[in-house]
Formats: sequence, structure tokens, C-alpha cells
Amino acid sequence: MTTLIKLEILRVLRNRRYLVFTLILPTVLYLVMVNAYGKVDSLGGVSIKAYFMVAMATLGTVSASMTTNANRIALERKSGWARQLRLTALPGYGYVAAKIASTAASTLPSILVIFVLAYSEGVRLSASEWLLLGLTLWIGGFVFAALGVALGYSAAPDSIQPIIMIVYTVMLILGGTYGQFGGSFGAFAKWTPMALYNQLGRVAQTGASLDGGTMAAVLGYAVAFISLAAFLYQRDRRES
Repeated sequence: MTTLIKLEILRVLRNRRYLVFTLILPTVLYLVMVNAYGKVDSLGGVSIKAYFMVAMATLGTVSASMTTNANRIALERKSGWARQLRLTALPGYGYVAAKIASTAASTLPSILVIFVLAYSEGVRLSASEWLLLGLTLWIGGFVFAALGVALGYSAAPDSIQPIIMIVYTVMLILGGTYGQFGGSFGAFAKWTPMALYNQLGRVAQTGASLDGGTMAAVLGYAVAFISLAAFLYQRDRRES
């Protein structure tokens, strides 16, 4: 399985979709959003540049998990590669585990690129704060890696693309990637997966305490996405 993970990582890093959605898009959006909010002093309790640093780092992570990984799984199902792997000695959980592990590894470059960009824009944290924030965002990406696997098996290969884009777009909007909602809608949006992911980043960024409700919700989503990925993978295995 280790060999498969290494192969998956190399395939991801060579993928043009990965380059666009995980590295280029977050970088461009960071510069656009920072300039668009140029007259606003703070957002979410931190400076505008610090806010969008976390937002765009999570955007890159989720893009790697959902647009790149899910689409690749769909193509592998269509080409018969996933079925071929099942005929090998690879254990049943190995394929899903390899996808999650390779996606998690491929999210590191997107986080580091945004960190470097934010630093060049004047964002300053201590060494321990940079490390804690990076680890938080990277570990949190495992949740969306599982969701990416689940989406890859959610429908017939030819029908998956619109499902991925709808889920991806809705999650980004509700999650505070482009700004925050207020009122009762904002109270609902803050419990969506992307919003919680961004919240984890800001907790690590500011050193604020993490409330039990947020942690429970994150763990709940993690269990739900991993279980869904396992269920859909097994369903596809039975049907193929």
C-alpha cells in the first residue's frame, strides 16, 4: 500500500487541475480579496490579510480534496483502473486509505504557498503559531479528503462533475471563504464543514480557546465523511 500512496502523490502533483485549483486559484483570490476589503480593518476578529490567509489556505486544501481527488476517482472508475486494483492483493480499505493519504500530503504545498504570500503581505506570527496553524490546517484537510473520496463514488462517473462543483461551491460560500454572514443565516452557516475548518484555523492563529461544540461538530463531520466514503466504496465494489 505504501507504493500505491507514493504513486498517488506523484500523480496528484503532476495533475494540471491540482496546479490550477490548489495553488494558482487560492493565490490569485488572496490578492483579490485583500484588495477588495482594503478599507476594512478586520474580519472575524483578525486583520483582513490574516483572515484571508486562513480562508485561502483552506480553499487550497479543499480544492485538492474535492475537485482534484474526486474527479480522479471518477476517471479511474470509468477507465477500469479501480476495478483492476481490486483484483490485486491490495486490501479492501487500501485504495480509500491511499487516496486520503495522498490527498493529505498534496495539500501541504497549497498551505505553504499561501503562508509565504501572506508573510510577504505583512502577516506576522511567531514560529510556534505558524507551526500550529499549519498543522491544524493540514490535519483538518483529512476530513475533506474523506469527503472527496465519497464524492468520487457518489454517482456514475459521467455524472459526478456537476455534483462535485455544486457541493464545492456551496461549501465555500457558506464557509466564509469570501466573507462572513450575519444574523440567523450566519448562525446556521458557522456550523457547515468549511466554516468549522476556517474556525479551527483562526483558533490556532489567535490562540483562542476551542469550545466543545466546535470540536464535536468537526469530529462528527469526520466520522460521517469517512463512513460515507467507506460505504460508497463498498457499494461500488459490489456493483462492479
